[in-house]
Parts: sequence; C-alpha cells; structure tokens
Amino acid sequence: MSDARFFGYGSLVNRATHAYPDPRPARLEGWRRVWVHTSLRPVAYLSVEPAAGEILGLIAEVPGGDWTALDRREAAYDRHPVTTRLHACGTEMAARVYAVPPDHAAPPDARHPVLLSYIDTVVQGFLEVFGRAGAAHFFETTAGWGGPIADDRAAPRYPRATALTPAERAIVDRHLGAVTA
Repeated sequence: MSDARFFGYGSLVNRATHAYPDPRPARLEGWRRVWVHTSLRPVAYLSVEPAAGEILGLIAEVPGGDWTALDRREAAYDRHPVTTRLHACGTEMAARVYAVPPDHAAPPDARHPVLLSYIDTVVQGFLEVFGRAGAAHFFETTAGWGGPIADDRAAPRYPRATALTPAERAIVDRHLGAVTA
C-alpha cells in the first residue's frame, strides 16, 4: 500500500463520491467531527478537531501521492498527519486528515446552514461501510448539531449528493430528530 493515504470522516466515507483506491474502514483516535462554516464556503461542512474519543471513517490511497485533486475537493481545509487504525484488525497506518483551521471555523448559522443532502450522503456512506451502528456512531460523535439544517432533498445543493432509499432517509430523519430536538 502507498504511503499517501487520507482518512475520510464525512462524505469521503461514501464511496459513491470518489474513486480513490483501496478504501478500508478505519478509526481515528483523539479527534471528533464538528459542523463548521468558513468564509471560504457558502454552507457548513464537517471538519475535525482534536478531542477525546475516536471516530470511524475510511482510509484510502492517494495515487502516486498526487494530492492536487483531493486538495481541490477539500479547499478551505488544512491537511494534518495522523495515525489511524484499520477497523477490522487494528493495524496502524499513517494518513492525512483534512480540518478547517480553528481561526477560520465558526458554527453553522442562518447564512451558512448544514445541507440535508450533505448529511444524507455522509450517513449513506456510514450505513454502507459500518451498518446501522456506524450511522448511530456518526451522529453521536459529531458536534455542532445546534445550527440550522437546510432541507434541500428535493433539489440537492451538495455537489456530490446521492439518492437515498426510503429506509435510509428514515434512519437519517430519526437520528436528526434525536440530535436536534
């Protein structure tokens, strides 16, 4: 396996949003997901920040160590070296994780909401990779649910939005009701 790997913790968990080779379930300790917005993007996105605990995600290769395309996709984020553990066996692997710099991050607000189509895409990936327990883990280990969520399911604004089944939508809606109530 290549030395150039990333740890995806949001939409990169949904393999339908990318074609990076050798994606494998992994864990990242000492970080948590958080919803943030930055002046460099019109809506809120997921980021990570150092914190107790662990998050699930995918580790995948960056072919030839060519980070250009992934850096473009993750504009507004900085890349950080991390050590991940493969989910199934616990083997440690070096990777990079993308995080919005703290001095550029703010909570979601009315002008910068979280898109429901983005949440749907992320949760679909967690369901595919980790099952229902993985979807629950995503909601439980993500901070910043207090901001507004824009329901754009009928006309998705998220550029890599994926179509959910009625069962997947029901799972998203149930968990959202619990974290935003």
